[in-house]
This record gives sequence, structure tokens and C-alpha cells, in this order.
Amino acid sequence: LTGAGLSVESGIPPFRGPGGLWTKHGEPPMNGYQRFLADPRRAWEERLNPTGPMAELWSALAAAVPNPGHRALVELEELGVLRALITQNVDDLHRAAGSTRLLEIHGNATLIRCIGCVARFGRDEIDFAVLPPRCPRCDGLLKSDTVSFGEPIPPDVLERCFEEAAMADCMLVAGTSATVHPAAQFPFQVHERGGVLIEVNPYPSELTALCTHALRAPGGEALPRLVERVRELRG
Repeated sequence: LTGAGLSVESGIPPFRGPGGLWTKHGEPPMNGYQRFLADPRRAWEERLNPTGPMAELWSALAAAVPNPGHRALVELEELGVLRALITQNVDDLHRAAGSTRLLEIHGNATLIRCIGCVARFGRDEIDFAVLPPRCPRCDGLLKSDTVSFGEPIPPDVLERCFEEAAMADCMLVAGTSATVHPAAQFPFQVHERGGVLIEVNPYPSELTALCTHALRAPGGEALPRLVERVRELRG
């Protein structure tokens, strides 16, 4: 399970806390999805021509590249140790690094999703000549794949997250304080079943007391070292 801490190491500002977008610009409306449904044309106009905090975020996303933490998780997947990666990040960096067993529980900022059939598309696959755009498969309404406030988590992703968490005997929690639900509940479920939790975070979190191991370092530093240790143990 990964969170914003891993993205910060790639130069993407967090939403909350020191230097956070919402800290500087104020919290966004908590009914973002309802506002989208009420006026999808306006929402798309704002999405295609961002200003303020969204313009800052898009600039950071465009410049960001995967860091050693992202690449280390790909190595763990290739070693057969990491069976699924649930991320709360929407920046596409896990995918860019090469992760394939990826579950983006909050969506992906580079993709567009139909709120009807849940199909996802790249931006270059969609015609924006008429707003709001419609799904080429079912003619449903399209929105950014990122999950808005007030929007349900897409059921296809959420179901797979629950399935993978139910099978996990060990969960690595990197760059997140595990406070945003539903993602936050997965490590607690693993712990309740007797599984091992490993935290990678420079600072203690609400999860720390439940963890078998807590690695007090940024993901870009701790995860590559963890990969080295796994390789040593596997000979």
C-alpha cells in the first residue's frame, strides 16, 4: 500500500501538511462529484484549462519521474514477492516505473473513465470537441479517472483491493499514514488476521504500533535497501 509520501520524493506536492496544495490554497469542495454531475461541461472546461492549485499540480505531474522507491517495488514484483500494489496516488508513476500488478484505488490522473460502464481511456482516445465528452463504448458520461470527493470508489478496483488484501500474509505500507479510507482499512485487516505489517515512513503514524517492522526512512532510501536484503536472503 503506497501513498503521497512516495510521490513527494518525485517532486509532487502533497495535498495536506507543509507545502501542501490545500494548505496553500484551501481545501476543495467536499462535494466535487455532485458538482461534476450538476454541470459536467463546466467541470471539463476547468479540467482542460486548469488554474490555481490544479495548474500547479498538473505542472508537477508533467515533470515527475519515478524515483528509486517506485523502481524498488517493481523489482519486488519481478522477484515474485510483491503480489499486488494498492496505491492511493493518481500520478501514474507506479505504472511508468513498470508495475503491472497495480490497483489505483483513487484512479489515475492520466486516464478518463466512463461513470456508466467504468471503461478507461487515454486522453488521446477521446474527442473533446463537444463537452462533456461521451464514452465511445456506451455513450455514458466521461470524467477524469481520479476519484472526486463524494464519488464512490470504482467497484472493479475496490473489489480487487479487498480480494488481494484478504490473501495477504504480509503488507508493506510505504509513504502513507493510513488514515484515508477505504485504503486505510486494508493494513488493519491484514493485522487482524495475524499478518505482518512493515511500515516505510520517515515519521511514526497511527499504524506504527501494529507494525512488526518500522523502517524510519523515505521510500526512495529504504525500499532499494529492502530489495537488496530480499535478494541476499534468496541467494
